Amino acid sequence: MSLILGIESSCDETAAALVTSDRRVIAHRVAGQESAHRPYGGVVPEIAARAHVEILPSLVEDVLAEAKLSLNDVDAIAATAGPGLIGGVLVGLVTAKGLALASGKPLVAVNHLEGHALSPMLTSPDLAFPYLLLLVSGGHCQLLLVESVGRYRRLATTIDDAAGEAFDKSAKLLGLGFPGGPAVERAAAEGNPKAVPLPRPLVGSGEPHFSFAGLKSAVLRARDAGAYSAEDISASFQQAVVDCLVDRTRRALERADGATALVVAGGVAANQAVRGALTALAADFGLPFVAPPLWLCTDNAAMIAWAGALRFEQGLVDGLDAPARARWPLDPEAEKARGAGVKA
Repeated sequence: MSLILGIESSCDETAAALVTSDRRVIAHRVAGQESAHRPYGGVVPEIAARAHVEILPSLVEDVLAEAKLSLNDVDAIAATAGPGLIGGVLVGLVTAKGLALASGKPLVAVNHLEGHALSPMLTSPDLAFPYLLLLVSGGHCQLLLVESVGRYRRLATTIDDAAGEAFDKSAKLLGLGFPGGPAVERAAAEGNPKAVPLPRPLVGSGEPHFSFAGLKSAVLRARDAGAYSAEDISASFQQAVVDCLVDRTRRALERADGATALVVAGGVAANQAVRGALTALAADFGLPFVAPPLWLCTDNAAMIAWAGALRFEQGLVDGLDAPARARWPLDPEAEKARGAGVKA
């Protein structure tokens, strides 16, 4: 059994956690920055990076104190090394390197997306490889066949915006506040999902990928029309996203021979309408549906520590020259999608 200290700072959550390789979360802390970014309606990278610098050292001290442990008790230190806002990634990774150097402990540089991809296994011990993963967050929307630790086959990605990005931008267009995803979900609960005729980009298409930029533009047009309430637009938008996710995931399931489960992870996985629709989809295919608890869906250090534990136990450690990366695909061999460029 190994004990891993995990650090996450890829966007606007500063987080630290202690997790064991036998799935025990010993301690975890997350410090959000919503109040700092709310006046701007979105995350400001410079503000986020400065906040990480101020918060992270005490957060690491807090999780060690809560567990009544020291760095000497830790087997390795794992940190997000990308993808993400490069300033924030650098803060967490450099902190981890300093701790590793000072304590003589190994460093594990973790792909943030791998943290999300493996997070369901932390709380679902019966989940087995290979499983089909819908990774749906603010920056990414992908379907991946998770074959093992470090082996991912990308089946689909977004050709423009991610689903979480569309939620955030739609919330800003409708004046619902920040963070956008939960704000849209709250407003949608008071609206009619059939009230506003919105498009379902690529639904029914032979192309495997996702597209949400046109849907976001349709929300702008619906708002400017002045004929609909923000609640009805939110409900109709959310339903359109759900329909797109289900259609694209159904297509992937039809081609994912041998998948043991349908799994969802990432911040948008906290959305209850998304969870409900995917639960029904998995049942259509006779597969279990697995999703992490809500606290594990959004950015956190427990998933980074867990991914670090799995990599550490396979001898996958990194040198102190491990780079910080703004882009870092899980499947670097995947063919670039139309329009995706470096985001693929």
